[in-house]
Amino acid sequence: MGDVVDVEVTEVSKRGDGVAKIRGFIIFVPNTKPGDKVKVKITRVGPSFAVAELATGAGESTQATSTSQEAQPGESTQEEFEEE
Repeated sequence: MGDVVDVEVTEVSKRGDGVAKIRGFIIFVPNTKPGDKVKVKITRVGPSFAVAELATGAGESTQATSTSQEAQPGESTQEEFEEE
């Protein structure tokens, strides 16, 4: 937890969060969309997924930066995975 990594968002979750993978491990990244290449900080790690937030000042995608200003906080990410 707390690691900062570069990821590429490849999908959108049912709740609208971006989904990236590192060696098959799922990382939910709120306020992103497919195609965004961003630097994220891991904030929560579960047994089969992690939740991350955009690292401060590190967004490589201007789309991710503008989206984060419009979107609401992605606290629902954890609920989404636990419901499945």
